[in-house]
Amino acid sequence: MKRALLLAVGLAVAVALPWLVYPPVALDIAAWALLAVALDLLVGYTGLLSFGHAAFWGTAGYAAGLLALHTPVPFLVAVLFGALVAGVIAVPVGYLAVKRTGIYFAMVTLAFAQLVYFVGNQWRGLTGGENGLQGIPRAIADPFFFYYAALPLILAGIAVAWRIVHSPFGRVLVAIRHNPARARALGYPVARYKLLAFVLSATLAGLAGGVHAVGHGFASLDDLHWTTSGTAVLMVVLGGIGTLWGGLLGAALVVQLEDFLATAGFEGTGIVTGTVFVVVVLVFRKGLWGTVAAWLARLRRPRRDRPARRPEPAPRPDALVRKGAS
Repeated sequence: MKRALLLAVGLAVAVALPWLVYPPVALDIAAWALLAVALDLLVGYTGLLSFGHAAFWGTAGYAAGLLALHTPVPFLVAVLFGALVAGVIAVPVGYLAVKRTGIYFAMVTLAFAQLVYFVGNQWRGLTGGENGLQGIPRAIADPFFFYYAALPLILAGIAVAWRIVHSPFGRVLVAIRHNPARARALGYPVARYKLLAFVLSATLAGLAGGVHAVGHGFASLDDLHWTTSGTAVLMVVLGGIGTLWGGLLGAALVVQLEDFLATAGFEGTGIVTGTVFVVVVLVFRKGLWGTVAAWLARLRRPRRDRPARRPEPAPRPDALVRKGAS
């Protein structure tokens, strides 16, 4: 019942979002939310911190934009093609990266993202260099209606992530995160599971990047820059690592905050965003969604499940006899 209620509220917010905020901002929130969910699938459930998801987000945007520019395909096909390209390039990168753990894994993914950024900047004949790809066509010119055309893709990506997490495969990923040596001893091919999780996460990130590029009509080098990966990590941490839904809340907070500061003409966006990040990390140790969920679970816990007060020890019989004798 609780899950159905949360699902209904989430769908209602997703449908009403272009009525509440500017439609291009609503599309940004949806695309970044899917990117944060895809990254949380890797960070929160597999224990692998990636700083290279900007490469999949940006590469998918360029691939979808090139296909839409040079062929008369619907935007749906272009976006799915971009996600496919992101998944394909994630295979060799993941094969090399999953052999490392911790900071070494993060550095390998970051190095790959910087390599892709350099290629995108130098291959001007294909990517447009610093100018990027501009004028990417889309069948629906109005951003308000395009949001509703792209929303099923975003919801489908989030549904795939939810299904992965709540499947036996997802439980194995959690076991690998907690104790990879024990999972390996039980017969699970740990490296293969990590690689598959990496490719699935990259594909979902590519789906989000394709929607973002086609929706805005351009793909730029900023999509490939490492700061894009940093922003996605920030969203996951703000919402709550390992909660999946926390990425949605973190994406909405960051995108809305940046849009508000940009509209107000405030130049120190990074300072304000960093301050909010520090406050949330100090006050909400499990992120916004994770902390609220923990509070609600504590309130819903039956009274009999709470630790009871220790009863007073009964007096010993010999003490009672001595007291009566006195």
